[in-house]
Amino acid sequence: MSRRFDAAKTVLRSRRAEGFVDTALKILMAVVIGALILAGLYALFGDTILPTLTRRITDLFNYAG
Repeated sequence: MSRRFDAAKTVLRSRRAEGFVDTALKILMAVVIGALILAGLYALFGDTILPTLTRRITDLFNYAG
């Protein structure tokens, strides 16, 4: 029984674990960076890729026999 109490004391005294604030900041940073990447991709696809793709598909099927 004494070994269990010693093990519990060791675990409770250790400072190896991350704090809740550190974890919350990591999650917040991941969400913000993900949102920035998605916004950039949305802008890129909306302004550059989709109009070009639409024009190329129209030109591909618009042949005059």
